[in-house]
Amino acid sequence: MLSMDMIPRGISLMTPNFVAYAALALAIVFEVTAAAFLQQSAQFTRPWPTLAMVMFYVASFYALSVAIRVIPLSIAYAIWGGVGIILTATVSFVLFRQMLDSAAFVGIALIVSGVVIINLFSETAMR
Repeated sequence: MLSMDMIPRGISLMTPNFVAYAALALAIVFEVTAAAFLQQSAQFTRPWPTLAMVMFYVASFYALSVAIRVIPLSIAYAIWGGVGIILTATVSFVLFRQMLDSAAFVGIALIVSGVVIINLFSETAMR
């Protein structure tokens, strides 16, 4: 069982990089949630899903703004967009039964490849 007692004194988990990547993860989750509410808003004709969509998009951009205090904008935005596309496609399939064709899968695979390359090889990305 993990506990806070296992972390040596003087070591903080709340480093700027940790906070930035946690904020980026939240931004992605909020953006995907907003996209799901966008689908439910029926072109803004349903007020509650529309309001939820707006609130989640605002929360997403706020969390993204926290992330780019440490992570370069180009890197944060690439990760936010790439992971967001993958998760939105997954949510669309699970919740709305929207199917993807083979070209869509190839395109998403290329996006995943780009995000992986940025994170593994870019000297701009935060470590």
